[in-house]
Amino acid sequence: MQDAAAAATRSLALGFLLLAAAQPSSSRQQLQRPRAFKCGGVLTGVSGFIGSEGFPGVYPPNSKCTWKITVPEGKVVVLSFRFIDLESDNLCRYDFVDVYNGHVNGQRLGRFCGTFRPGALVANSNKMLVQMISDANTAGNGFVAKYSAAEPHERGDQYCGGRLDKPTGSFKTPNWPDRDYPAGVTCSWHIVAPKNQVIELKFEKFDLERDNYCRYDYVAVFNGGKINDARRIGKYCGDSPPAPIISGKNELLIQFLSDLSLTADGFIGHYKFRPKRLPTTTSPITTTTLPTITALKPTVSLCQQKCKRSGTLESNYCSSNFVITGSVITTNIRSGSLYATVAILNVYKEGNLAIQQAGKNLSAKIFVVCKQCPVIRRGLNYVIMGQVEEDGRGKLLPSSFTMSFKTKNQKILNALKNKRC
Repeated sequence: MQDAAAAATRSLALGFLLLAAAQPSSSRQQLQRPRAFKCGGVLTGVSGFIGSEGFPGVYPPNSKCTWKITVPEGKVVVLSFRFIDLESDNLCRYDFVDVYNGHVNGQRLGRFCGTFRPGALVANSNKMLVQMISDANTAGNGFVAKYSAAEPHERGDQYCGGRLDKPTGSFKTPNWPDRDYPAGVTCSWHIVAPKNQVIELKFEKFDLERDNYCRYDYVAVFNGGKINDARRIGKYCGDSPPAPIISGKNELLIQFLSDLSLTADGFIGHYKFRPKRLPTTTSPITTTTLPTITALKPTVSLCQQKCKRSGTLESNYCSSNFVITGSVITTNIRSGSLYATVAILNVYKEGNLAIQQAGKNLSAKIFVVCKQCPVIRRGLNYVIMGQVEEDGRGKLLPSSFTMSFKTKNQKILNALKNKRC
């Protein structure tokens, strides 16, 4: 089966080149000799092609290739993938292509791997940077993409995104509510509040193509003004609106992406600015509907509760904001609480948890409000279920569910991963 799949992939790649050869000579100059694709480069002009080194052959291991694309002033860069076949991974940790606005410190428009072919990616200026990274083990024929110059708003009803800085406002997918959003769209809304305020975000209607990992059509929300996985609040798809979101500071970035296949109704969301700190009241504050929860301090009444795990993996899954398995690699006790770093083995429910990546290693910060409950010891593996603070750090209360991780737990966790709460 693997040989057949590889043959099919090679056939697709070669087929693309044959189609290119049928084009006028001016449009196929860069594709006549596929081996002419180099590792990166500086490209200028109205349009052209970029491709992985050695395409359509297998790309080399341990490589980092960067392409800087510039189209004429007053235009924007549009990048369309014609073919992509990189080592597949749910989080694209091994071999991947990153696409950025601008040439230096630009906003990342997306990261892609496997055979997922995204829709057109549109920069916000006449500059775009594309970077491909491969690890020691390669698995694919690479990619080919076409870049072209376009007017900033020439995409008509497919155009969306922009800066939002009024005290209240709305944002929606293209074509809403008359018809489905189009295939092959990327949009980014940058919401900016005054320095002393935060942003409250709510989705009124929500319907995007469903996928367990939200790989195809999705909306992602980030704290701050850049696409940064460590500051991602959540990534959403399907037909259940995300819970209300409150920013950590005065900026949020919302990214919407649709691929080239199925589409759906789309969404409309609303935002409003509000003071950083709400007035204190004598009424109890309800936090169960919010994706982020205000930090708690250890108190005698809280930390004298009997430290006994209650319920099961199944009964605690839906009430937890995140569910991971991992190994505790650092612990630090401060002011009666325990702060830990967990090297992640697997993510079953990400929620708003900030997951950091260093090379191929994923980790998360965990805050145990009462240092001795639940018990977390360095060097041991755990199943951890909990809530999330506004800074994306996981939080464990005495009532949070944790247990030593054993291989036999994987079957239950994999089943829960597909559960709708």
